[in-house]
Amino acid sequence: MGNVIASTISIFYSCIDDAPCVPLYSIYTEKGIITMLKIIISGSSGHMGRTVAELALNDRELTISAGFDVDAQKLYNFPVYAAPREFSGAADVVVDFSTPSALGDLLSYCLERKIPLVLCTTGYSDNDLHAIHKAAETLPVFRSGNMSLGINLLADLVKRSCAVLGLSFDVEVAERHHRRKVDAPSGTALMLADAAREALPYEPEYIHERQSRREARQSHEIGISAVRGGTIVGEHEVIFAGYDEVIELKHTAFSRDIFAVGALRAAKFMAGVRNPGLYDMRDVLNSAE
Repeated sequence: MGNVIASTISIFYSCIDDAPCVPLYSIYTEKGIITMLKIIISGSSGHMGRTVAELALNDRELTISAGFDVDAQKLYNFPVYAAPREFSGAADVVVDFSTPSALGDLLSYCLERKIPLVLCTTGYSDNDLHAIHKAAETLPVFRSGNMSLGINLLADLVKRSCAVLGLSFDVEVAERHHRRKVDAPSGTALMLADAAREALPYEPEYIHERQSRREARQSHEIGISAVRGGTIVGEHEVIFAGYDEVIELKHTAFSRDIFAVGALRAAKFMAGVRNPGLYDMRDVLNSAE
């Protein structure tokens, strides 16, 4: 049997001016004090929101202050609110796995309360992205097209490959997801295409379909294709097609847990960030070095 570390949980209360006192949880172990971060899960009733909640409830460094979801369905032992403005309790960070339509209220809430925000939602419009960048001027905001460590490594490998291969290879991105996924192409596919764009010696054009294009492939294109079906969690492949040879880089997700683990890792990082700005998984990974 392994070593058993004894621990106790203490609850202190923080009282500032005339505001209601809020509980601050700390765990005392033989290794020292662990302060439990208070998180809010936006989209708490969705597939990913539930996965994040289940992992967070079993994480000794975290406590869930509340959930936000349009149907206000309470599935676990924390309150759920239909709109962010309904919750006035304490929180260190908000983790969002909802829909782009929830962005406006979420940004307003976090800006007003000065709470760091972790955006894991995809499918944002150009106007949404503008609003996110604007908010990041005064608020710490984390955004990534994919929360998986493996995908972020893949993006780095894509960038390195493009720097070496340059004009000699055509670049194509293919992604496959479950039949319920609404946006296409996926945020991750665009993230991988953007990684290629950063290293290519030309400004690429993203091509999402070829049915209407009766012409040969142009050298400046990056083709992006999407498949929807069954229960595929997520597959992303970047193809480098050259003369008489092909290089393929691929990532397959077998469980949504990998995205939830990454989201909570980002939440722990962002809870300690005080400077405004737009952060991503590279900042999280670099902080661990």
